[in-house]
Amino acid sequence: MQRKVLRNISEIRRYFHTNRDPIYFVSATNFNLLGIDEWVRNFSYINYIDCFDGRHPNVFVPSEMPHDEFQSIEDINNYLLQHKEVIDRVTRRGGKPKFVFLMFDETTERLVKELGGKVWFPKARLRAKLDNKVETVRIGNKAGVPSVPNTLSKIDSYEHLRRIAEKAGLGHDLVIQTPYGDSGHTTFFVKSESDFRRHEHEIVGQGDMKIMKRIDCRGAAIEACATKQGTIVGPLMTELVGFKELTPYRGGWCGNEIFATAFTPELRRKARDMTFRFGEQLRKEGYRGYFELDFLIDKKTGDLWLGELNPRITGASSMTNHAAFAHADAPLFLFHLLEFSDKPFEIDVDEINARWSDPDMIDSWSQMVIKHTDDSVDIVTEAPPSGIYKMLEDGRVVFDRFDYHRRAVGDNEAFFLRILKPGDYRYEGADMGILVKRGRSMTRGFQLTEESKRWIWGIKSAFQARPLPAAQPVSPVPEPAFKIL
Repeated sequence: MQRKVLRNISEIRRYFHTNRDPIYFVSATNFNLLGIDEWVRNFSYINYIDCFDGRHPNVFVPSEMPHDEFQSIEDINNYLLQHKEVIDRVTRRGGKPKFVFLMFDETTERLVKELGGKVWFPKARLRAKLDNKVETVRIGNKAGVPSVPNTLSKIDSYEHLRRIAEKAGLGHDLVIQTPYGDSGHTTFFVKSESDFRRHEHEIVGQGDMKIMKRIDCRGAAIEACATKQGTIVGPLMTELVGFKELTPYRGGWCGNEIFATAFTPELRRKARDMTFRFGEQLRKEGYRGYFELDFLIDKKTGDLWLGELNPRITGASSMTNHAAFAHADAPLFLFHLLEFSDKPFEIDVDEINARWSDPDMIDSWSQMVIKHTDDSVDIVTEAPPSGIYKMLEDGRVVFDRFDYHRRAVGDNEAFFLRILKPGDYRYEGADMGILVKRGRSMTRGFQLTEESKRWIWGIKSAFQARPLPAAQPVSPVPEPAFKIL
């Protein structure tokens, strides 16, 4: 019997509204795919952190059990997949379970197989190969998507770095990136020998590095999905980077904005075209599904350069999947699920991309990822709950009502997803939560608005903490080497 082929958005939406097999998003929180459960029947979340205090109907958080200190998101996911309560839940629900992740490794793949399930992403080995800033440059070059002038090389010393940079014509004001890691932690700005000495242990002996000419730029992000029918491209978003009110990390990502006039029509067209070409090259490399590209826009020349590839969903995915075009058609992530479902489909990717490039399909939202920025460690005693907050006329921020829908946000309101809870250590760089509101959070000059600063201050002020016991070491919690979003 020949299976029915899905041929339009309406049929795709209906297919997922009647989905039978359980699909699980396993991660520290459900932030990245918040709301997908309302598009896909039998889609639910298995999380380590209960952001909603048990009030989200599709979030399952097992009770805490002893475990080694987590070193990565993969460790969190592997802990969850081995938890008896999770195993019992998956077994009880039956069906042919599918699993999606923010991050996973080969151990994760084995654990999913033991549960009788499938991972609906490309293999971990391929993702690891592509999730390499050096490899990104190579793929971009094949696709005709250029990176900031750079060279790839091992670095033995500062003198060696100078020789490499001079030979490549990069000058002496440089940016060095390690092949892997969050850009907030693994991007180093080197203009002098003292700059180099500060990060020498993270650069020397660490293999090939991406050595770039430093440009005065601002960041942009775009998400896409490589399918057998072609690459579907989302909207170009601004990035919030390095704001001291939000993150202690210079160059660290701390949010996004989406709005129709964020960039010139020419820049939007160019970014979408470059993303499409990159996605088509990814397909040739054997990768399919969801991915994100970071772009750098030279403020002086307007040139657009490839920054990074994230072969996964990201911290910006909730913005892409909640935009107006997603509500009009379908969230981008549904096309990822469709690609891995083995359900035959034939869609006009060019038509979808043309429609999604229409400014009328984009509404205005922003999100700010709020970290603890003080160089201090204490223990949280009170934390604001997830839900809708109001900003009063005098600038105070107050909790108004519980909700887990960001679309419920009205004027002078914001949705806050709490991460840090009472009993947790609050240390420099700890994720406190994510604030989502309508409109922009930055000025035209790409600085935080005064309103955004009031929102940040209001949320941070709602946290209370107590000092560590006097007998306790000053630094009981090492700085995490990974971000959970």
